[in-house]
Amino acid sequence: MSTTAAGIIFVASLVIALALTHKPLGDHMYRVYSGVRHSAVERGIYRLLGVRPDAEQRWGVYARSVLAFSVVSVLFVYGMQRLQDKLWLSLGFDPVPDHVAWNTAISFVTNTNWQAYSGESTMGHLVQMAALAVQNFVSASVGMAVAIALVRGFARNRADTIGNFWVDLVRGTVRILLPIAFVGALVLVAGGLVQNFASPHELSTLTGGTQSITGGPVASQEVIKELGTNGGGFYNTNSAHPFENATGWTNWFEIFLILLIPFAMPRTFGKMVGQVRQGHAILAVMATIAIASVVLTNVFELSADATVPQAAGSAMEGKDVRFGVSNSATFAAATTLTSTGAVNSFHDSYTPLGGMMPLFNMMLGEVAPGGVGAGLYGMLVLAVITVFVAGLMVGRTPEYLGKKIGAREIKLASMYFLVTPILVLVGTAVAMGNEAGLAAMLNGGPHGFSEILYAFTSASNNNGSAFGGVTVNTPWYDVALGLCMVLGRFLPIIFVLALAGSLVRQAPVPESAGTLPTHRPQFVGMVVGVTIILVALTFLPALALGPLAEGIS
Repeated sequence: MSTTAAGIIFVASLVIALALTHKPLGDHMYRVYSGVRHSAVERGIYRLLGVRPDAEQRWGVYARSVLAFSVVSVLFVYGMQRLQDKLWLSLGFDPVPDHVAWNTAISFVTNTNWQAYSGESTMGHLVQMAALAVQNFVSASVGMAVAIALVRGFARNRADTIGNFWVDLVRGTVRILLPIAFVGALVLVAGGLVQNFASPHELSTLTGGTQSITGGPVASQEVIKELGTNGGGFYNTNSAHPFENATGWTNWFEIFLILLIPFAMPRTFGKMVGQVRQGHAILAVMATIAIASVVLTNVFELSADATVPQAAGSAMEGKDVRFGVSNSATFAAATTLTSTGAVNSFHDSYTPLGGMMPLFNMMLGEVAPGGVGAGLYGMLVLAVITVFVAGLMVGRTPEYLGKKIGAREIKLASMYFLVTPILVLVGTAVAMGNEAGLAAMLNGGPHGFSEILYAFTSASNNNGSAFGGVTVNTPWYDVALGLCMVLGRFLPIIFVLALAGSLVRQAPVPESAGTLPTHRPQFVGMVVGVTIILVALTFLPALALGPLAEGIS
């Protein structure tokens, strides 16, 4: 079987599996977030937190709860790293340096999982489990909670509240993420992934040297790393390490986990607003962009369009022979279309245009299907912008799901969209304009610029993957990228919750002849067009200086 045919079968089987799980998982999440009863476990957690689960919150209180929880989480993760040498299962590792600990704490709390360290030689088992893996669960649940709050803004009328953050956080973790992660971990263990508390083993290499191999609770962290679109690896080589990704079918399963919840959330959205077809429209937008990205990434990599790959007959540099070109390209597209950031190949070694695709996926705002929760609320913001633009162009009334899109709503949507480009472009410019930023570059020319641009795009979009040709484990980069992660995560969340608060107070607007139908293919095409055009206008000059210039040369 040819490589192309195998790649087509690989992608087609993923599409089928996601289609089969879309409805049941989407309906389950609808019941989770719409239910009024609390389980005994949940009531115990609420008592421990000191919250009243039946008291709903206005958007400002909801936002402050998100920020308060995140601040406490950052302090907890930072503290565990700094005290690592005094903890159980530390494996004898020293405390994590302060700037790395700060960057890592910010990274995992913001669902970025950017790693400026080698996990197997830096973090003990307890820190991996109790700090990093726990944040993989709760940071994903925060994203889902914010998305559901925005959906309630569309679904409710003449109300003041958008739900209770603590209830949404606990339910998302206990009823959705934990059960799927438990089953998924068993599947990965059966596939050959490691799950133990072993100390490092010293092994002899073929060259007569020694290598330290660390075991650990890998499978349980790997499953939530993918399911929660987190991306932080137990090992430095992430999902290219055989202990994290053992075979071709575990590679397929990990991609499936990455896409599972984001592609099911439009169903939840449709059920909550009482119009399933609206969820179908959002899903169609996500699927259109995702399929195009996967196809183009595969085409650019399989064509081996660069001097060295053409001479070798294949673009295999930086890719594992277990997965090959196509399955590596599909993994790269999936992890950058979402906010996962996990890698099973070296993105820096991709062909110029092949490497541009993961970068462009992140520049789209990771909305196809995007991170867990973050993809849905990002796509809904783009739908709001599309409705407003359509109203200006063809004289349609700017309404979406029976809510008027007025000055306040479009200002909030616009500010949401502008946060990431500002962080990416300003951060890249500052890095290219100072000695600390330039000193970390291992390559010059367009490719060196692409590496810096990728780093700030990844951090600002809370992705976490990287072009590896830039040394980011320095105080300057740890601080700069950490700031991008914080602002890139929480400023958009505040704008989304403010938008939810504005929408929820409105009375429903009856449909009229001037109302734009938002469930038809025409609207799907418009949202796709607006998404791509906005990104092209914003980032094309930067892309022209980096991957496009390299590809042309």
